[in-house]
Amino acid sequence: MAQVLSGFFIIWLIIAVGYGVGRTDVLGKNAQPVLSRVAFFVASPALLFNTLSDSDVFVVLGPQLWIAALSAGVAAVVYLLLARFLQTKRKGSERMIAALSASLMNSANLGLPIAAYVLGHASYAAPVILFQLAIYTPIYVFVMDSQTAKENREGLSETKVVRPGFWRSLGRIISTILRNPLIIGSAFGLVFSLTGWQLWEPLDESITLIAGAAIPAMLMAFGISLVGSKPLDKRQGRRRDTVLASAVKLIIHPLVAWLLAAFVFQLDANGVLVATVLASLPTAQNVFVAASRYNSGLIVSRDTVFVTTILAIPAMIAVAGLLA
Repeated sequence: MAQVLSGFFIIWLIIAVGYGVGRTDVLGKNAQPVLSRVAFFVASPALLFNTLSDSDVFVVLGPQLWIAALSAGVAAVVYLLLARFLQTKRKGSERMIAALSASLMNSANLGLPIAAYVLGHASYAAPVILFQLAIYTPIYVFVMDSQTAKENREGLSETKVVRPGFWRSLGRIISTILRNPLIIGSAFGLVFSLTGWQLWEPLDESITLIAGAAIPAMLMAFGISLVGSKPLDKRQGRRRDTVLASAVKLIIHPLVAWLLAAFVFQLDANGVLVATVLASLPTAQNVFVAASRYNSGLIVSRDTVFVTTILAIPAMIAVAGLLA
């Protein structure tokens, strides 16, 4: 337990440094997006390559991936069912964004640091990252394309998204997957793991140095993003949506993951801890990106990201305390 708490302390300390950087504006107005883009496009792919190239492929593609998939699906469905009874009428596209807010994990920006410093190895986050990028993202892109197109036809939506057609949607989904730097880094890592290939030593050392920037950049960017945030504004009319999505994300999602890990897949104690802690991760910022893309659910996605991000680390500490 002491090691777990030490890992969380390291993470909070770097987040606090990022928050201080943001408050003092020492790096300028563009510090957060620049750090995020460096982490996403450069350092994280290098980290995933390094991590997966030394990992067992069959472990990465094993039960943890299926637990991530099933628990996310259950969380989304639970949100949609509860929302029918607890909310006023919402557009289908907005409900879908809220369901994503309740089920899509911040598996890169916080998942990798949590896996590395709390669970013991960054590779533990790889199954979740692969599921979300290679499986979940194509599904919700297809659903949102179809839903917003339907709303356009019925004249019920203010969105300006034009129906792209099946083949165009499929092409965009495939293109999105193939151009994602995290997928590229993961794919090369899996290939090197399967084949046993080794990089030329100076190249390997260069990638290792770049990979070392990923976690600090992610956490500092996150700390900067907390400056000036004001969630749950009653005047915006989405407080109930945000509270429901946050509750499903932080309670139902990890509970389902625990049940699956412990009783369905019957993993050992460490496997149960890994699955449950990762399911306790906060909502991914990608949800807000999707909401912006489809011009739907902007308020609930933004506020759920903030609320779950603030509460997730205490929640994960509680989970670790119970299971470690």
